Amino acid sequence: KDIDECATGTHTCRADQMCVNLRGSFSCQCLPGYQKRGEQCVDIDECTLPPYCHHRCVNTPGSYYCQCNAGFQLASNNHTCVDINECDANNPCAQQCYNILGSFICQCNPGFELSSDRINCEDTDECRTSSYLCQYQCVNEPGKFSCVCPEGYQVVGGRTCQDINECETTNECREDEICWNYHGGFRCYPRNPCQEPYILTSENRCVCPVSNAICRELPYSVVYKYMSIRSDRTVPSDIFQIQATSIYPNTINTFRIKSGNENGEFYLRQTSTVSAMLVLVKSLSGPREHIVDLEMLTVNSLNYRTSSVLRLTIIVGPYAF
Repeated sequence: KDIDECATGTHTCRADQMCVNLRGSFSCQCLPGYQKRGEQCVDIDECTLPPYCHHRCVNTPGSYYCQCNAGFQLASNNHTCVDINECDANNPCAQQCYNILGSFICQCNPGFELSSDRINCEDTDECRTSSYLCQYQCVNEPGKFSCVCPEGYQVVGGRTCQDINECETTNECREDEICWNYHGGFRCYPRNPCQEPYILTSENRCVCPVSNAICRELPYSVVYKYMSIRSDRTVPSDIFQIQATSIYPNTINTFRIKSGNENGEFYLRQTSTVSAMLVLVKSLSGPREHIVDLEMLTVNSLNYRTSSVLRLTIIVGPYAF
């Protein structure tokens, strides 16, 4: 009967070897993952043999295991590596996450930009990126910006400032006053601007009666007109035309700025025998009011002289829009 040396302990196998009983004998074999080299068992480096790992192989005493690169995980076969969808697993992005092979990309909503960590989002200060976003003033808000306008203006189209016509909406002018709208505000002027000895004959027109002796030394008529211009208007610029309302034969008309041009901001250019153009030659900054008297002197062949004045009130708005 065969003696089982492995069971009786009469074998001579080393501690790192495995005893296998044979008929009439026994055999010393290496443990799985090892191979004999002479009388010794040495580890088999499975990483040099197929089946190879998809990404990385790590040899261990008597065995091995596979590892995957960052962004991948081992499949159930313990050899293949499959992509990890970081956006589904645990969205690391502050706003938008896009999965890519082995990694992910964060993006931000409009009005935000990625911070240096490439994960969080910071508000984009659009007002600092450009000085042309708003006509007047830009206000930064989380994820966006808005434009504001100064008092007397309203925002149009999100960015442009448009004058509010207070004369059509709400104003504080009295019944005996007229409302005049200008860029950025309004003014109240008397409906009857005439001062003694002048009397009102039609809207804004005052006449000095010939029957009054005082009137012989004064202009026959004074007409009141109002106009508004934007601040810092380019010069030279034609801004107002004066024209004779009545034309008489054998008369010569000459035009001049009678008053209101002490600093030389204006120039009166005669354009015909009965008209002249007021030219702005120095840029004006508002808000301010200019009152300019434009006189037309009429002389006939009998040396009869008369004059009429157009009192022009020019309101310069506070801004260039």
